[in-house]
Amino acid sequence: MNIGIVTGNISKLAVIDVDDLNLLPELNERLPELKETTRVRTRRGYHYYFSLNGEYIKSTNRLFGKRLELKSNGNYIVAPPSIIKTHQYVYEIPLSEILPIPKTLIKNNHCSDCPKDKKPFKMPKYHGHKVDCIRQILNRDLREGERSNSLFTLYNLLIQNKNTKDYSKKIIMDKNHSLYKPLTAVDLNNVYRKNYNVGCISVREKLSYIECDHCAHRFKDGKFKASNILIKNIRALPELSNTQRGIACLLGTVFEGEYPTINKIALKAKMDYRTVKKAIDDLNKKGIIDKFLYNQESTKIPVKLQG
Repeated sequence: MNIGIVTGNISKLAVIDVDDLNLLPELNERLPELKETTRVRTRRGYHYYFSLNGEYIKSTNRLFGKRLELKSNGNYIVAPPSIIKTHQYVYEIPLSEILPIPKTLIKNNHCSDCPKDKKPFKMPKYHGHKVDCIRQILNRDLREGERSNSLFTLYNLLIQNKNTKDYSKKIIMDKNHSLYKPLTAVDLNNVYRKNYNVGCISVREKLSYIECDHCAHRFKDGKFKASNILIKNIRALPELSNTQRGIACLLGTVFEGEYPTINKIALKAKMDYRTVKKAIDDLNKKGIIDKFLYNQESTKIPVKLQG
């Protein structure tokens, strides 16, 4: 079982996420505390833990102007003993050695313009916990440039997962109110302007921060079901050409539960449009798919994320 920890004031934890090890020498000079505080080996580098001790620190993905991420309010980390892509997260320096947040970080990332009486966003109850992007949006300290798309996506995902419109709107309003720079009333009304069925691909395209590794919806609650295109046609797969088999695999994994346009399939497969269109036609003739679903230039077929 993998473990995640919400960072920020709710857990009194801030974490520096270092993926580029070439930046460590300079970072160690700025923050000598790194050598002594809690340290976790990650897939690409290290997590350095600090205790917030009541300090209110802003998250940033450009700490000291470098490709370093400081995770505080609105973020989370993968914690030991989680295993991601065969790598096990381990403590190299234990939690018992965690140090207070360095004054340098307080000075550089203190939220001086944040209302002192603003309470951290409290995670609401909602239907759809298996759709992990809902949790990720709710946990994130949404920044300018991502607020509208994030709240719009969140609102529609909540409705798709059997939350009422009124309750979904309340969650959106509470989340917006918790932001340091909330949307205006006019902008917020645009979030509710129309209901859309949101699919995995559109979520990933609109919200670059979404990580799908832990989503149980992937491959329909974490596993292939009998309705999956690959499972239904597993005996026919060896008889397909390499191109047909490759397109079928894309439809059954990356595009599982969705009906992308041929254009989108071609872009993802890095193949010529005509080649993909012919493969779709061939798969239709073999009874593996209904080509009508994929033969539109801009599909309007609703795609639901089940929770």
